[in-house]
Amino acid sequence: MQTFSTRRAAAIIVVICVAFCVLVGRVAYLQTYGRQGTLPKAERQQHQTATLPARRGNAYDRNGLLMAGTIQHQSLFIDPHFINEVFDEEGRNPLDKDEAVLKLSHLVGVDPMQIARALQERGDSRFVKIVDDIDDYRIAEIQKLNVPGVGFVPANVRVYPMGGLAAHILGDCGKDGHGLEGIELRFDTMLSGRDGYERVLKDARRRPISVAADDYSPPEHGQHLVLTIDTNIQMFAEQALAEACHKNKAKRGEVIVMDPQTGEILALANYPSFEPQNIDDVPPENRRNNALVSPYEPGSTIKPFILGPALMWHVTNPTEIWPIPGKVWHTAYGRPITDVHAYGKLATWDVLVKSSNIGMSMLGERMGNPQLYRALRNFDFGKPTGIELPGEDPGRVNQLAKWQKTSTESVAQGYELMVTPIQICRAFCAYANGGRLVRPTLIRGVLDADGHLVARAKPVSLRDLPQVIDPQVAAQMRRIMSDVVVRGTATGARSDTWNLFGKTGTAHISEGKRGYSTTRFNSSFICGAPLENPKLVAAFIVHEPDPNIAHYGGSVSGPSARDFMEKALTYMQVSPSPDLVPPGPGIANVLVGFDPKAYHRKPAKVQTANVSD
Repeated sequence: MQTFSTRRAAAIIVVICVAFCVLVGRVAYLQTYGRQGTLPKAERQQHQTATLPARRGNAYDRNGLLMAGTIQHQSLFIDPHFINEVFDEEGRNPLDKDEAVLKLSHLVGVDPMQIARALQERGDSRFVKIVDDIDDYRIAEIQKLNVPGVGFVPANVRVYPMGGLAAHILGDCGKDGHGLEGIELRFDTMLSGRDGYERVLKDARRRPISVAADDYSPPEHGQHLVLTIDTNIQMFAEQALAEACHKNKAKRGEVIVMDPQTGEILALANYPSFEPQNIDDVPPENRRNNALVSPYEPGSTIKPFILGPALMWHVTNPTEIWPIPGKVWHTAYGRPITDVHAYGKLATWDVLVKSSNIGMSMLGERMGNPQLYRALRNFDFGKPTGIELPGEDPGRVNQLAKWQKTSTESVAQGYELMVTPIQICRAFCAYANGGRLVRPTLIRGVLDADGHLVARAKPVSLRDLPQVIDPQVAAQMRRIMSDVVVRGTATGARSDTWNLFGKTGTAHISEGKRGYSTTRFNSSFICGAPLENPKLVAAFIVHEPDPNIAHYGGSVSGPSARDFMEKALTYMQVSPSPDLVPPGPGIANVLVGFDPKAYHRKPAKVQTANVSD
């Protein structure tokens, strides 16, 4: 029989006391110094914070048609840590892990090895996304599997229901849901809204128990934009531009269409274009909004913006005769200036209608460099227009100190300066609206997430805009430019229904120190209609058409611009124009080859080949 040992009892008591002291010390530590570390751990174990994504705002055209929107879909995720924990404990779930992985992969169309690797290599992770955009049927089938650690999270997807229409206006969004280009970038903060959150208390198996009122903040959904774009006019413009580029095998092109009374952009198109929904396969150059960011030398389309001020400042008048000797004229310092045709003496009226480089050079010399510079700056060339899109280029008008001896004639012909399509379209609006310089705009209004009007673009009265051309001179210039499509360089752009007014341009492309190319051109046509009460102004620019097909602005851009104008004016239900009244005798007597019959509707077809721009 074992006897009682005081030594052994004392040892046991000591051990118990030591253990008790350790426990007391541990509790004291956890309640004091260790509290700072244990509380965050407990917080992470008991609570889970989830982001409640805000819905991105939509973009509508001026008629309320959806151009860019957001739909919500579900993404499938797994919790590898929880799945491994459940399946590794015997009796917790009868379903075999491999069988669960196979069934899940079959439903979502994912390689089962991908899910297996996630469970193995990321075993401590609590969230691994498997696939996006799960439809309702597959969600229901996955839920029937009752696989622990499998869940769904909502995600917003940007969609463009009209495909590539107005792609360079809308821009696109990245995978993070934020804008990359266009209005998606420019108004990203307004469209994005603000994400909310909820902080959920969960049990040991990560099942939600409750959400406190202080732990919930609803998302603030993004606001909606109402654009000035008319999707029908946008479609007509894109079709006409694509037709001109395809027919003439051009490298690229741009079209800007504006309401000259308000400055609202009704259409803005670039060729080639892209699909915002599928930007991964689009070359970067196709996504560039060249209508705003790529200035070019305008050639003869700059001439109205020199002649108009010259008339206003009484430097010349429409009936003044210029002593043009023939196809070639030499300046006082010996520089040859050439025209395509030898017209001989031309009135100022016909200098523009026939697009005489010699006549414009003579006018430029009379004006002098300071007045030439003032005329261009009068229309704000060399400055950004302020349109609500990112990356606008200001173009270039050299300071007078940088002008050279040859600059006078070069500028008068549309060289040694750079403009963008949006700039030249805006400037042309001044001739259509009585001389006021409008500001291009794309935004009509803003709606909140519930569709209530938050802000409306302030209507700007023409009287409050800068008067850059006298109203009488603007009307006079419109009438002169209406002759361009009757007996000038754009007879191929004449409409049988409406009286158009416009100006062609054919500019050689600079090749740097090698000079100007003889085979590469920018071919353009700027126009407005109808002459009696202009509703639309459009700038058509086609870059590098095949010279073996055509290269003059009146042949390349003119016919497509006419087709566009006829479709757009028909859609807008604009009344047909009356017959254009021929110029009076005081002007008609000084015009080259004047024929009053040419002004009647549906005239005999005029030969347009070899016409100067």
